[in-house]
Amino acid sequence: MTMKKSKTIIIAEIGVNHNGKLKLAKKLIEIAAKAKVDYVKFQTSIPSLHISENAKQAIYQKNNFPIKNNSQLAMAKKLSFDFKIFPSLKKFCKKKNVKFLSSAFDIESIKFLYKLKQDYFKVPSSEITNYPYLKELGKLNKKIILSTGMSNLNMIKDAIKVLQKNGTKKNNIILLHCNTAYPTPLKDVNLNAMLSLKKKFKCEVGYSDHTDGNIVSLAAVSLGAKIIERHITISKKMKGPDHSSSLEPRELIKLVKNIRDLQIALGTKDKNVTNSEKKNIIAARKSLVAAKKIMKGEKFTHKNITSKRPGSGLSPMLYPVIIGKKSKKNYNKDELIKQ
Repeated sequence: MTMKKSKTIIIAEIGVNHNGKLKLAKKLIEIAAKAKVDYVKFQTSIPSLHISENAKQAIYQKNNFPIKNNSQLAMAKKLSFDFKIFPSLKKFCKKKNVKFLSSAFDIESIKFLYKLKQDYFKVPSSEITNYPYLKELGKLNKKIILSTGMSNLNMIKDAIKVLQKNGTKKNNIILLHCNTAYPTPLKDVNLNAMLSLKKKFKCEVGYSDHTDGNIVSLAAVSLGAKIIERHITISKKMKGPDHSSSLEPRELIKLVKNIRDLQIALGTKDKNVTNSEKKNIIAARKSLVAAKKIMKGEKFTHKNITSKRPGSGLSPMLYPVIIGKKSKKNYNKDELIKQ
């Protein structure tokens, strides 16, 4: 029985790369739709509910989007959309034939996105140790993409336990292997850990890629990633925390095409003769033929039969069966043996 391989879900992470501008957000949706991704994803939050006034920017945020006093809260306020913007973004996504997602960073945002009816809830790596957040999300029993950046196996186990305890079914959880560094050095990717997550937790897995280039995303697909997530931008040179580690439009188009081509090439686990190679069998394979003239009644021996192309006669695998039998006709050299 041929097993059909499911298509890898490709998520274009717009995140906050809209820089707080609706026009730019819609432009990024158009770019993602043109590249034929499955989903675009934003970030939804009320900044003051998940960032204190004392929180400082991460180093990569400070380097790419410096704010007075390195205030993470001030940065988030500049880059966040009000709730009222998201219904229009979802509607615009539908118009462009790409699906909408957004990550919630606080409980109020979870409740809001639940009403917006999205296919998945993406748990950011920052929230994997946030018990109240996970408890609230678990109650919804929705499909969850749990990002595992900055985590070890015990943290992941605890997060899954909270989700399950509060109502989420285990088979509704997809674990997203991730390294929360922008960009991620290749030496820290540790892609084999994705396989460890699948084996230990018996969940589907995917990869959130922050590396330069697309080789790691492609490797993840070849290892069975159900989801690939990449940040996108109009230009890496734009001002903002995530632009420099995002894919530009041409890079995104190339990634999607490469993933789809790779999935075609991966095929199924079955090993059969394909239609494309059947036409070459006769020309490439060999048959049993006369190595020299053979007279009727003469016994076939190691000296008077051999194997040569084309493969339109008896298979050379019958060689031990034919040896010692008497010829039923005369054969000229290179004539196909027929018994």
